[in-house]
Amino acid sequence: MFQNLSDKLHDALRHLRGQAILTEANITESMEEIRTALLEADVNLDIAEDFVKTVRAECLGGKVIKSVTPGQMAVKIVYDRLTALMGEAAVPLVSGKSPAVILMCGLHGSGKTTTSAKLALSLKNQGRKILLAALDVYRPAAIDQLEILGREIGVPVHSERNVPDVTAIALRALERARSEGADYLIMDTAGRLQIDEPMVQELVRVKDVTRPDEILLVADAALGQQAVSVAKHFHDALGLTGIVLTKLDGDARGGAALSIRSVTGCPVKFAGTGEKLEDLDVFHPDRMASRILGMGDVVSLVERAAEKFDQEEAAKLEEKFKKNSFDFDDFLSQLRQMSRLGGVESILKFLPGGDKLADMPEFDSKKFRSMEAIICSMTKKERANAELIDMSRKRRIARGSGRPQEEVSQLIRQFLMMKKMMKNTGLLNRIVGSSPRSGGAGLGAMFSPGMSGGFGGMGGMGRGGFMARGSNYTPPKKKRKK
Repeated sequence: MFQNLSDKLHDALRHLRGQAILTEANITESMEEIRTALLEADVNLDIAEDFVKTVRAECLGGKVIKSVTPGQMAVKIVYDRLTALMGEAAVPLVSGKSPAVILMCGLHGSGKTTTSAKLALSLKNQGRKILLAALDVYRPAAIDQLEILGREIGVPVHSERNVPDVTAIALRALERARSEGADYLIMDTAGRLQIDEPMVQELVRVKDVTRPDEILLVADAALGQQAVSVAKHFHDALGLTGIVLTKLDGDARGGAALSIRSVTGCPVKFAGTGEKLEDLDVFHPDRMASRILGMGDVVSLVERAAEKFDQEEAAKLEEKFKKNSFDFDDFLSQLRQMSRLGGVESILKFLPGGDKLADMPEFDSKKFRSMEAIICSMTKKERANAELIDMSRKRRIARGSGRPQEEVSQLIRQFLMMKKMMKNTGLLNRIVGSSPRSGGAGLGAMFSPGMSGGFGGMGGMGRGGFMARGSNYTPPKKKRKK
């Protein structure tokens, strides 16, 4: 979503990074480029002007830390201001009261129903008991959708078909939540325009009878500056406590995420990052600012890995690495672990400069699926001992996987080279150096075989390959024929 903004900010700050001193002249040019980048990203005009004014003043008046250059200091100032613009720190949901009531509201098609289910699943995974309530009585399909999603995630849904009184349904849902000992009641309401006064007043009545602890506006990030206007109208009517930005995985310009906190004073609490029900993340302004400036977000990646990785499997894998008995079954397991994190493109976007790498043909996710097909076409013995695979076996594997024989040969060759390299260098110690229970070993193991300069034509394991550059390993020089 922030790719265009990220590229333009990077360009604007590039020539400042090497400056020995920050002057009015070199600052002015960069600030104008930053201002243009923010406006093109649909950031509110007043916010963009104020942002540039503040950054300029801090760049020219601030003291430079000894360990960094003035240009690096400018990047830090921009990072700090971006973080402040989006809210400094993540703001958690209200907890303690049982049941805590969450009222979801927003425009038509903003993703309220799906987001309600995503939030329910996220809270359920934290060990909380949830009740969903279907308050969209104007669209029967919305009730069907919420009930289907509720069954999928194992959360009960309170619904009353053919009952037009939304406040009565809300009250009975609250009574049920209390009687069943639910920790959270999430109420999914009908979409409405902010200018539709009768529909907005219906929300006000629901708020008055249920006294929700959280009133969350579900806003489509693709709305740009309109999202800010929508948020302001809903906030004036209801007193929002937070915002959920949806479709951050799309090609929206990102202005809503940067502007909405400043205009409304409401924190962005969650961000929808995909279509799956697991794709709802806590919004961390500092991490988002880091990603916008191309610095990556390794903390979020490690947290996600710790949630998704099978810890028992990671512990077994650690032992295999130590004994150098890693085989194709283990590699296949790591490919599938990586898939649970959203695939290689998703992972790369959390790494510094990863957005650029994700666009490279070497990191095409189709190649990882090809690797999986090749491994699945091997016998048990072949997976356990790759050295058994001779030419006739390669032909059979190629036919079974539908891949060229050369691709099969390359995968096997690079796999064997990787094993030898890990045995002969200190790389193995770095891979297994952290506890699997913290998610570290699983992540390290994933990046080593799965990202290692690329099986199946993913950049090569030879001189200049990803793994060679990332370790102390130096490929042996070929002997010249006399």
